[in-house]
Amino acid sequence: MQQFKAPTFIIHIAGWLLFLTFPLLFINNEQSGQSSFLLLASPYYWLFCLTYMLMFYFNALVLVPKLMFKKRYLLYVAVVLGLFSFVYYAQPYDNLLGHNKSVLADLKAPADSQPKGLNQSLQPGRDSAMGPKVEMPFGPLPNEDLRMQDPNLKKPNGLLDLHQPMNIDVISLFIFFMIMGLSIATSTVQRWQTAESKVVKAEAEKATAELSFLKAQINPHFLFNTLNNIYTQSVINSEHTSESIMKLSNIMRYVTDDVTQDFVMLKDEIDCVRDYIELQRLRLGADAEINFNVQGKPEGRKIAPLIFMTFIENAFKYGVTKKEKTVININLSINAEKIDFSCQNKIYAHKSNLERSGIGIANTRQRLTHLYPHQHNLTMKNTGEMFTVNLCVNC
Repeated sequence: MQQFKAPTFIIHIAGWLLFLTFPLLFINNEQSGQSSFLLLASPYYWLFCLTYMLMFYFNALVLVPKLMFKKRYLLYVAVVLGLFSFVYYAQPYDNLLGHNKSVLADLKAPADSQPKGLNQSLQPGRDSAMGPKVEMPFGPLPNEDLRMQDPNLKKPNGLLDLHQPMNIDVISLFIFFMIMGLSIATSTVQRWQTAESKVVKAEAEKATAELSFLKAQINPHFLFNTLNNIYTQSVINSEHTSESIMKLSNIMRYVTDDVTQDFVMLKDEIDCVRDYIELQRLRLGADAEINFNVQGKPEGRKIAPLIFMTFIENAFKYGVTKKEKTVININLSINAEKIDFSCQNKIYAHKSNLERSGIGIANTRQRLTHLYPHQHNLTMKNTGEMFTVNLCVNC
């Protein structure tokens, strides 16, 4: 049998408790409010309840999943008709009602209630000697009175009193259809919930795979560009080569150890940006003016890794020229509820190179959509001479 979750289990328990009270309410109302203890002690009461409980779970856990959901409709209809025939002939409610009336009649008419000395040959309504009907001085016997009121009433001979002609147990049939309908609805809802959870899980796994793919695209691209810069320094025998290698080592350690997570400490991200900017300063020398300003306290704050690096890398890749002095402005403002980032540089690259830079920006947009849904605002302005990026992240 399937395992029910806690809320579903509680709903099932509450529903069956409500179902168990229905016979107590209806039968007691029909039979002048007699005590419910007699009904609870009756095997017919538990047979009545267990019959429908077993039908409910047999239909919900076996018939519907294995027959209906697998489109084996003819076999499903045949089994349901078999269950219907069983209820039609077994008459669970009528058996319960008749047994309860018999028990109450026996309690009202004990065996020793007849007066001593009464001729045992006398029967209600007739005299063995005279023939004509004889009125009993104390009225008809209790069992006879019940039979006079309900001619169809009979004392059951066993646990199941099979169907009698011209006697249809409408209540039992109604409960049967209700139980079967509820069990079908329960199985359908559970199947829908299972399918929905699988879709949500698949979407989450897809988002995780996309993030891993995007970070795998960004990291090698970033590292290879930095290695090319250090290679250039080594070719010209720059005195800053060893310092560049050390800063690259710090960046690689950060990328390999921390960027595997979806969020990192903002302070570590700022340190990585500083090392990258210092590497670019060593490469460009005095011909570049690079301004990096940080306002606010980054301690205790987290951010998605390498979110800013894409725009900073593009600024150094397409905003540097040998014809004039390079000016790049990078600002980071940290507030209690948001982080504002801006980067501005002149554009010197050709159109084909700008199209290639759009790949990294597109990847960053997707990462922001996955990690900060409806919690970020990214604007980019290209005037043809200046390229400005503004990113606001609520965190």
